Amino acid sequence: MDDSNNYSLVKQIGFVAGPLTFIVLTASISPEFISPQAGKVLAVASWMIIWWIAEAAPVPITALLPLIVFPFLGIMNMSEAAAPYANPIIFLFMGGFMIALALEKHRLHERIALNLVRITGTSGNGIILGFTIATAFISMWISNTATAMMMLPIALSVINLLRRKTDTVTIGERNFGIALMLVIAYAANIGGTATIIGTPPNVVLVGLLDQFTHQKIPFGKWILVGLPLSAATIGLGYWVITRFIFPNKLKEIEGADALIKNRLTDMGPMRREEKLVLTIFTLTSLLWIFQQPLNLLLGNNFLNDTNIGMAGGTLMFIVPASFKHFRFLLVWKDTEKLSWGILILFGGGLCLAQGLSSAGIIQAVGSYIAQQSQSVNWLLFGLIVASIFITELMSNVALVQIFIPVVFGIATNLGIDPILLGMPVAFGASMAFMLPVATPPNAIVFSSGHMKVKDMMKAGFVMNILAVILIYMGAKLLIPLIL
Repeated sequence: MDDSNNYSLVKQIGFVAGPLTFIVLTASISPEFISPQAGKVLAVASWMIIWWIAEAAPVPITALLPLIVFPFLGIMNMSEAAAPYANPIIFLFMGGFMIALALEKHRLHERIALNLVRITGTSGNGIILGFTIATAFISMWISNTATAMMMLPIALSVINLLRRKTDTVTIGERNFGIALMLVIAYAANIGGTATIIGTPPNVVLVGLLDQFTHQKIPFGKWILVGLPLSAATIGLGYWVITRFIFPNKLKEIEGADALIKNRLTDMGPMRREEKLVLTIFTLTSLLWIFQQPLNLLLGNNFLNDTNIGMAGGTLMFIVPASFKHFRFLLVWKDTEKLSWGILILFGGGLCLAQGLSSAGIIQAVGSYIAQQSQSVNWLLFGLIVASIFITELMSNVALVQIFIPVVFGIATNLGIDPILLGMPVAFGASMAFMLPVATPPNAIVFSSGHMKVKDMMKAGFVMNILAVILIYMGAKLLIPLIL
């Protein structure tokens, strides 16, 4: 039986096991051990977790189960169940998606990336560094999948410059190709951790934090933690990969600079649409970063991450690229490419977490783990390791939807700030580097054919260890200092 058949069998087993577990738990949980309310919520949670892990149904469809089942079982009424699906953090991400759509539609992200790649020179490591910086920066603002897909053909063109010269491929040339593919995947994964909107686990954390503790992490403060951490992880990763794991020692790749210049020439000078998108993107980013000083200056708290993001996204639809032709930067048809499923997934996770909390399950699990914990430091270390290595095998969004509420329960019982445990787990969930199936960017670069699974596993294991160490250091030093 091949891998595809095995994968299909897992889905089939999960498809049946999910609702079957729900039925068995609903019928068999005794009121002597757990309240009827908690038993029902636990049954729904088990169904959802099984389907999320097995991907037996589309992940967003699984996230809709609480909206259907909670009112039916009397866990919540329909208004209470529907409210988390309209949480402000979901609209923040929607606004970010709209801005990203405009960047992609008018190819502004490609222009920015090409100019960044040119800065670092034409040596083997210089080119790899340029792709690393460009990929990480773009991934801060648009999805890691879109970033990797955009950077891949540019990188393949550079690799092909080497392959045209000779029929034989030297070790240095092979290592250059592997390293270039890996840094694109890894920088796309890591870059998103620098901003709240950069990757879904960040948004899940912020939404759950607001729901459980009414604490908010402002966009600017997140960057003060996320940007140094992501820069350190990417920088060390680049150094280790290019110097020790896959060194290339290529002094210069002839034609690389001309290739980038030609791509920029083909794009032509910046068009009016690009300038308008860049203006809105820059203004939105500045408002996100400086919202707190501006609120103090204005004497109210009108500005927040959500209304800034939605304002930026809305402007893309109402700022005319050409009023004469009544043409705008975005039209509604463009939103067909918007990741609506992710928004539903956020809502489902928030609804499930609310049910688990109101039934007392999160508090009970958190209390038990807190009592068993001999050391907060070892607990933190274990949570980071678990989030990174489990993400190799399951969706990072599903992981944080399941993990974060429990982590908050543990933190509450230990009497520490939930951010101190929750934020490292969210960071870890975005840093899976060992397997092609771990993240879409990993799969995208692996499909290029320039590496084997063992190549990704060799570099990925080292990257995972680096991520554990750096996230732990960030949790002990940066997070308490800034948040």
